Amino acid sequence: MKKTAKLLALAVALIAGLSGTAQAEGFKTGADVVSSYVWRGGELGDSPAIQPALSYSFPGSGVVVGAWGAYALSDTITSSTTPGKYRYQEINLYATLPVGPFSFTITDYYIPDTTVTPSPRAFDFSNQGANVIELSVGYAVDNLSLLAAINVAGVESGGAKNAKYCEATYKFYEKDGYTAKGVVGLGNEDYYGDKEGNNIALVNTGISVSKDRYTTSYIYNPDTEKSTLLFMASF
Repeated sequence: MKKTAKLLALAVALIAGLSGTAQAEGFKTGADVVSSYVWRGGELGDSPAIQPALSYSFPGSGVVVGAWGAYALSDTITSSTTPGKYRYQEINLYATLPVGPFSFTITDYYIPDTTVTPSPRAFDFSNQGANVIELSVGYAVDNLSLLAAINVAGVESGGAKNAKYCEATYKFYEKDGYTAKGVVGLGNEDYYGDKEGNNIALVNTGISVSKDRYTTSYIYNPDTEKSTLLFMASF
């Protein structure tokens, strides 16, 4: 499996830089609509997608648990095991513990190939399963947020085993309701890029401009030499 684990708590950090940001206590629900699903410099299919989210923040502690998903609107992913294409889907569970300016997150990513019969089971962390466990730490101070993450369990194919990623996001503009941020990310080439080997490479660069619930991002992956112009609306 290639480019499949997704860091839920920081999936939108690529666009909105929310790493380390506190959440109001209690339940929170919402959804994003995106022109395509891009994560850490890689486009996962070329279909628009709906990305629902549900979370609960415990009073007094700041601990957040939640679920996040991504559902493509058309069949664009080629199956690695059977003929034909399928509609990309992803269901993730996470828990985040804030400690001062740091946030520690554990995430279970479940990305099934729905063309397989029977469909891969959730919570199957074997090499034949469809789950990946990732540990990450975020740090936020003023306009800067940092992220470091590593896969620690689950499927090992496609470069997923022990794949590492680190990222810096910086807000450099805020005026008239507009906010602009830049991002730079490094990761394993065979997981976040398209080259063989386990070398760390620059895989994610870009700029995002947001106003109200809308965000437009230009994203370029130097390792794959591919770029994407992404639009997102949050509800």
